[in-house]
Amino acid sequence: MTTPEGRIKARVKAILKSHDIWYFMPSANGYGKVGVPDIICCWDGRFFAIETKAPGKRDNVTANQKIQIEQIQQARGWAIVVDDEQQLIDFINEVKEMRCLSQPPRS
Repeated sequence: MTTPEGRIKARVKAILKSHDIWYFMPSANGYGKVGVPDIICCWDGRFFAIETKAPGKRDNVTANQKIQIEQIQQARGWAIVVDDEQQLIDFINEVKEMRCLSQPPRS
């Protein structure tokens, strides 16, 4: 049985594939870095990461996740938290509209 967060991850992966965005999901078996977002991506030369949450849980990031997200943003990468596929679609559309990938979109 798939969890609500698992369903969001599946939808996010489908959206990334449909936009030809490269991604991978780091292993969460204790060998990785604590708090790293669920999905790591590269799109048009830019690094971004996606933390997925179950619907209605977007604000429930852990302290370690918040630290990693902030560090990615400080390094001028993009890091977003989504609990609905439309949030990722909006992010992608906003990036496309910017025409210049130098400024992170609103999150």
